[in-house]
Amino acid sequence: MIENIFRGGLKYWATIGVLALLLAAGAGAYLQQFELGLSITGMGRDVSWGLYIANFTFFVGVAASAVMLVLPYYLHNEKAFKKIIILGEFLAVAACLVAVTFVLVDLGQITRVFNMIIYPTPSSILFWDMVVLSIYLLLNLIIGWITLDAENKGVTPPGWIKALIIISIPWAISIHTVTAFIYGGLGARPFWLTALLAPRFLASAFASGPALLILLALTMKKWGGFDPGKESLDKVAKIVTYSIIVTLFFLLLELFTVFYSQEPEAMKHFQYLLFGLEGHYGLVPWMWLSITLMCASIVVLLNSNWRRNTAVLAGVCVAVLIAIWIDKGLGLVIPGFIPAQSGEVVEYNPTLPEVMIMIGVWSLGGLVLALLYKVVLAARKA
Repeated sequence: MIENIFRGGLKYWATIGVLALLLAAGAGAYLQQFELGLSITGMGRDVSWGLYIANFTFFVGVAASAVMLVLPYYLHNEKAFKKIIILGEFLAVAACLVAVTFVLVDLGQITRVFNMIIYPTPSSILFWDMVVLSIYLLLNLIIGWITLDAENKGVTPPGWIKALIIISIPWAISIHTVTAFIYGGLGARPFWLTALLAPRFLASAFASGPALLILLALTMKKWGGFDPGKESLDKVAKIVTYSIIVTLFFLLLELFTVFYSQEPEAMKHFQYLLFGLEGHYGLVPWMWLSITLMCASIVVLLNSNWRRNTAVLAGVCVAVLIAIWIDKGLGLVIPGFIPAQSGEVVEYNPTLPEVMIMIGVWSLGGLVLALLYKVVLAARKA
């Protein structure tokens, strides 16, 4: 099947070419970072995590969201997901790759990653995050490839693949739970010191991942002649609907707990995020945009007629992705450092090289996904 990635029309090769150029531009910016260090980014002593870790958190959620298709299809025999399940599994592969790559670029000197392998630290949550992500990537790649190959040959997948599928279900939950523990385990950061962090991560993941999957399925239908079926799209859209409602509900719970209790240390972080602090308002418009998009998306998605209109559904999925990326990326990572433990407010502003590297990593994931989906299209047309 792999030979099909070298066959395609003008749209396919144009997509590959654009992604390759963006990846090359990002690689060039990373070479500058590799030589000069993280000083070329907007990060510093006070805000040591920025766009890279924000994207890492977001894409771990996208990867974990594959379980929302795997669970009903393989355990409950929900046939509506038959055509789209492979897209979700390969999306998880690309998302895992992107998440891991963002961690690597955040290290500054990529060679430092070998220290985690040569000198493993089982007491470190970062070590376990690397382990669960790597295994989850392999699980989805093996499951997706073996089942697609069996479908292409018109045979039943081997029996052992069912065991991997069952393992992948709790594993998907674990990758985002462990990611939440990285934040929640930092006791000195009151903004992240909440038991609700892991549930918030999972709820937002189950909104953003399926929303992205719907957009990809609609794109493949328009450009590749792949029809995922109206029923499957509607069921995935329902997953997005309930997940975005729960995401907003969890955020409101956090706001109630912090502001009703009047805990000063915790309030300052949310004040900066929502209203500004000491004349600094860097994230205020972003966060209110996120909340507005969540509310608007819920209104649209709860209307079944709007939800079943593909043009409206595509638009609302874009809105959900933007809302979750802001809430889970910028709105989660940056305010944890503002104000600093000294009480000083130092804002974070990404630099151009940082943004170029981010786009380059996105392009890497897009390139891998385009190649995998090309194999899917070829197999389905065989």
